[in-house]
Amino acid sequence: MEALMDAGRFFINPLLYIALIAAILLGYFRVKKERKLFRSRIVWGGREFGDWLKDGILFALLLSVLFSGIGLTVPLQWLVALSLVSAVIVISGIYQLGSFVYLAIGAVFFGWLLNHYGWTIPFGLFDFGGYAVAWDWLLPVGLITGALVFVEGWLVARRGSEASSPRTEKTARGLTAVYYKTKRLWLIPLLVVVPGEFMGSYLPYWPQFPIGESNFSFILFPAVIGFGSRARRTLPGYLYPKHGKRIWLLGLAIITLALFSFIWEPMALIALAAGAAGRAAISLLTMFNENKGNHAVAPQSSGVMIVDVLADSPAEKMGLVRGEIIRKVNGLTINNETELYEAIQVNAAHCRLEVLDHNNELRLRQHVIFRHDHYRLGLIVV
Repeated sequence: MEALMDAGRFFINPLLYIALIAAILLGYFRVKKERKLFRSRIVWGGREFGDWLKDGILFALLLSVLFSGIGLTVPLQWLVALSLVSAVIVISGIYQLGSFVYLAIGAVFFGWLLNHYGWTIPFGLFDFGGYAVAWDWLLPVGLITGALVFVEGWLVARRGSEASSPRTEKTARGLTAVYYKTKRLWLIPLLVVVPGEFMGSYLPYWPQFPIGESNFSFILFPAVIGFGSRARRTLPGYLYPKHGKRIWLLGLAIITLALFSFIWEPMALIALAAGAAGRAAISLLTMFNENKGNHAVAPQSSGVMIVDVLADSPAEKMGLVRGEIIRKVNGLTINNETELYEAIQVNAAHCRLEVLDHNNELRLRQHVIFRHDHYRLGLIVV
């Protein structure tokens, strides 16, 4: 019964609903922009909401068991500060600052700031006045942060490109080229342990369990991870696996540094600061590399370049992917979208494409064209 009560209180945290609404709005505004630019939505508008919890649920279970099993305890005040900092980032939409290492160290600093200047934030049931930073709970915070940065890296590597949305911009020569914008939000429901004295001071009726002479309580906390980036020089399918690998390696480095606090206690705080600096360096390096050189998707003299492929379309069934160049359709050389669809109508029953793939190798794709399919082949092209 107490476990059910703990799980039920998970739904009291406003951060859960703020993140839920933000995930829905992400899909809504993405589709609205795609319809404005390309007269069609590319990915279902509920994609961000559908992946909001699904992608992280396995990690949530594994990490909850791991954290509880090894006895990592964090103060309730830090979770309150973390909720506030996370809510600000989610509401602002600046998901470039949504990495958990930014949120974690931001919560540490925010709580210290309130305590240092004697400020309080009223919440009705209690007033939140921050806390003094202590080395004993910074180690669990560092380990939890490193683990969630590792999860962030895995999610970026595996899921970062799936809902990346194309946008148009002008090149230096005045041509219309494409870059891909990615904004993702993931929820990781974590079961964390907090000391009983912290819970008793705020919520005296919260269920507790004794270990030795101390009491502890479980809290199911909605940890959020935000990610924002853009791919210009590199196609998202190639950029984000490398980008994600750098992030999960950083997560392992944060865990390693935090463990050195067993030898020297300040290393936990140093691990958080180094993690935030490292995460910023990864983002800046990617941004610098993507903003130089040519666009990966731009008008080509050798044919028509694919910007994206609509789901469940004839183009998807042919195995066409973004970044490929269609050179010929039904034996006719094409140079623009109008010529593409005119060439498709040459053969009312069959469509045969010559496509230049990402390795500059020519391959053939063909598909039976049903009535009116030439109007909805499912291609977004430059």
